[in-house]
Amino acid sequence: MSVLLLAFLQTFFSVPGVDAPELAAWGTHQIGVRTIDLKHPAQPDVLNINKETGQAPLYDRPLKIELWYPALIPAGTEARTQYESTLPGRSPKPFTIDGKALRNAAPLPDQRFPLVIVSHGYPGSRTFLTYLTENLASKGYVVAAIDHTDSVFGAVKPFPSTLVNRSPDQLFTIASLAASEPNVDATRAAIIGYSMGGYGALISAGAAPSPNSSLAKMLPANLLPAAGKLPANVRAIVALAPWGAQPPINTWDPAALANIRVPSLFIVGDKDDISGYEQGVKKAFDQSVNSNRCLLVYENARHNVGGNPPPAIPLDFQTKESFDEPVWRKDRLNAINQHFISAFLDLHLKADETRRPYLDGAFKGFQKRAMIGLQQKCVAPTM
Repeated sequence: MSVLLLAFLQTFFSVPGVDAPELAAWGTHQIGVRTIDLKHPAQPDVLNINKETGQAPLYDRPLKIELWYPALIPAGTEARTQYESTLPGRSPKPFTIDGKALRNAAPLPDQRFPLVIVSHGYPGSRTFLTYLTENLASKGYVVAAIDHTDSVFGAVKPFPSTLVNRSPDQLFTIASLAASEPNVDATRAAIIGYSMGGYGALISAGAAPSPNSSLAKMLPANLLPAAGKLPANVRAIVALAPWGAQPPINTWDPAALANIRVPSLFIVGDKDDISGYEQGVKKAFDQSVNSNRCLLVYENARHNVGGNPPPAIPLDFQTKESFDEPVWRKDRLNAINQHFISAFLDLHLKADETRRPYLDGAFKGFQKRAMIGLQQKCVAPTM
């Protein structure tokens, strides 16, 4: 088989197919990727609470970050890598994901780009949304995906750690990279969260969990997450199937969600069986009354609207089900996410007003007959 044919056959999750809507397309930049290790100092060790005092000892919480960015790719060098990940489930095993990025490439000189933080679910990994992280970096963003300690595939620990640490992980990563990465425009940042990452994004944006919620019963009162003190540089959030609003959890009351004032994009399937739809994600959207917010609904989709397609290796049904949707073709769904998230971030982080018509519910940029099964709308804030 010729090299040319091999190149033609090579596909990457981040490069959409011919049926993708307009803004899903790969951007104008070639990209690099590197791995960073951070430590968030003096964080409560939720898994070692003193049973007599109810206090948690402090520790320096490790966070592994995968960072994608517009890069200089030497002539004759292919921007390509492989990410190592682990399958979910009781018997996790490693697999690889083909990436369209060059490991440790030099960033584009004398240019700065908005920062986007990507936060996975429980469990998940920093490479679980590479279809989106690479795609956004090619469009002029620095994208940082977090391995949230205690909720990574193959290294999962009890749930309270995720409940307490998700928002602090997000905000600390923004502050650290805005201060340390010279190609980051520290004045413009966003958070994208899937499932538990979406839970964290809503807290980071200002929605404190209610002390009367079922969630509050899972944690000592002194460890219940407070509303995130959202820095001024965070200008938008994207919540993909965010966990927590659904009964019986009911993490937020209406007053808490009304504290979200940054623009927000909610993405959900109307058959979501984890985060819920009418009494879950849509309720959170409806009650975020002070946010300039948008909602994208996949009809007949369940919870898996956020991550990569399944790897092309033999999988049992349970493992494949953790990646796939039963009705939607996953590459199609991911391309629609790429389109709408690109429009939303370009509008709110780059002030690109040409993107506004892509968010008005008319499905601008879609090919004829290709918007079936979707609902999309935006709502202005009450105040």
